[in-house]
Amino acid sequence: QFTTRVVSCQAAELRPEGAGEPVCGFQVVLEDTILFPEGGGQPDDRGLIGDVPVLRVTRRGPEAVHFVPTALEPGAEVLLSLDWERRFDHMQQHSGQHLITAIAEQMFGFKTTSWELGRQRSVIELDTPLVTAEQVTALEKTLNEKIRDRVPVTVRELAADDPEVETVKSRGLPDDHVGPVRVVDIKGIDSTLCCGTHVSNLSDLQVIKLLGVEKGRKNKTNLVFLAGNRVLKSIEQSHSTEKALTSLLKNGPGGHVEAVKRLQSSVKLLQKNNLNLLRDIAVLIAQDFKSKPAPRQLFVLHRKEGDSEFMNIIANEIGTEETLLFLTVGDEKEAGVFLLAGPVEAVENLGPRVAELLGGKGAGKRGRFQGKAAKMSRRGEVQALLQEFISRQNPET
Repeated sequence: QFTTRVVSCQAAELRPEGAGEPVCGFQVVLEDTILFPEGGGQPDDRGLIGDVPVLRVTRRGPEAVHFVPTALEPGAEVLLSLDWERRFDHMQQHSGQHLITAIAEQMFGFKTTSWELGRQRSVIELDTPLVTAEQVTALEKTLNEKIRDRVPVTVRELAADDPEVETVKSRGLPDDHVGPVRVVDIKGIDSTLCCGTHVSNLSDLQVIKLLGVEKGRKNKTNLVFLAGNRVLKSIEQSHSTEKALTSLLKNGPGGHVEAVKRLQSSVKLLQKNNLNLLRDIAVLIAQDFKSKPAPRQLFVLHRKEGDSEFMNIIANEIGTEETLLFLTVGDEKEAGVFLLAGPVEAVENLGPRVAELLGGKGAGKRGRFQGKAAKMSRRGEVQALLQEFISRQNPET
């Protein structure tokens, strides 16, 4: 916590991360702050000004701008409270990144070109097209040895024109930077210009887990990692999943993979048998219709179970030169699929109207129009439309 004063408060809008409507609120500048504004690859802090939540902290030149939903009185003394759990997580991930970057370069010559502190995991982009599994294992082993060595992490400030700045690793300063520069040192391992928040000793990282590598941009490799409490949370989630699978699969964790493979094989066999049965049913339905002494000009069928292939088999078996077919598959009260098949001109005229009545979309060619239906309960209206069309074509019937 920290006591400070409100310098200014202006109405503003906050655009949420991702999609969503802008949020109306206020941009507040304080005399000083303990909330970190987003930047340098690190997300911003959260907290409270009095009892008012801080929804975002950004940097505007040398100022931190706090976005809040409620106006604050300029000149008022306020108590600023920091969301420590979020801050400490960011400290662990950011210091972990510095350590990984330094050791990866020392061990293998892999330079870091960028990094991202994500909500669940963090990613370091390495300037190399390939990182082997053996290198990941060796790197992780060395990282955790450094953590156990309890190496101090210190922060110092240098004047921007201090010659020592040139000896420190840096990706350059922002164009609007003013004042001294900040250097984060991991004793005997790394020295980097950085504005972010860090632990004071590598032992505070607890542990680093490298989750593996992913293909990055051209000639780059993304190294994915967790540090500190995120590793513990990941283990907890994995253990919960393991317990649930043990209960469902009725065997120990060591047999989960084989049990799932057996289930997948069984499902594939059942799906294959089910498809064969549906094909047989489709053929029988079509043969039954054709066996009637006076085939009708309209064939309508709805079935809860089935798919597009099932409908097309019926259409193929019956033939569409003279008969207009309207077939639907799905739950009566929910969404499904439909097929309108028959003489080309009739289907071209009726298809879009059928899709409209069913609240869906579709497309067609060569006497077939099929698509998805959102309002399967309106099948009766479609049938009435088709019967009316046939009556107009053949008044004597």
